[in-house]
Amino acid sequence: MSSAETRQNVDQGEIAKFEALASRWWDPESEFKPLHDINPLRANWIDKMAGVAGKNVADIGCGGGLLSEALSQRGASVTGIDMGEAPLAVARLHQLESGLQINYRQMTAEALAEEAPESFDVVTCMEMLEHVPDPAAVIRACARLVKPGGQVFFSTLNRNPKSYLFAIVGAEYLLRLLPRGTHEYSKFIRPSEMGHWVRDAGLDVAELMGMTYNPLSRRYKLTPHDVDVNYLMRCTRPE
Repeated sequence: MSSAETRQNVDQGEIAKFEALASRWWDPESEFKPLHDINPLRANWIDKMAGVAGKNVADIGCGGGLLSEALSQRGASVTGIDMGEAPLAVARLHQLESGLQINYRQMTAEALAEEAPESFDVVTCMEMLEHVPDPAAVIRACARLVKPGGQVFFSTLNRNPKSYLFAIVGAEYLLRLLPRGTHEYSKFIRPSEMGHWVRDAGLDVAELMGMTYNPLSRRYKLTPHDVDVNYLMRCTRPE
């Protein structure tokens, strides 16, 4: 991995979006309501699959710390990294209120992989890949970070007409679940593309899980056979 790759895989425009909203990260009725709504689903699924209690976990693109705290509450030793200074400040402030011990650091996944390869039992990278210029480089970094036999969890948005209608037109313009401009359709990632990058990084695809939203009940749920819009991918590193 080149030093240039380590330095440059950051989109300052994407960082600025979340910097501007950082103070509202822990408000469950704010622009981050969707993250609050899906956080128990994804944390419970990760814990069910990986049993995080007593394990070292790296949360890549941790933002204000929603998933980091949820995994810490389940007994994990968590390192959360992000390139946004303001979200990390919010994460550290909320950590004082929660009393949890989480190691928050401002750095890229590539930099952490150079510093601490094969150091984590579990690596999570949720709702982050569609916000970086080179998602394959982040996947390679996650593969370097996890120990042999460990697990890596990704989540992102599929790229197809349905995902455009649901995730951008529906979520950002009609239902106003997210601020306009949160996502760029061209950065959405098909599961086939993700699987290719994962295998190139030396990981195995263990499971693909969808996540759907019901606008009538206003609830999210995990859906194993519907990965048309939001999906999660569980990967393993061979022993």
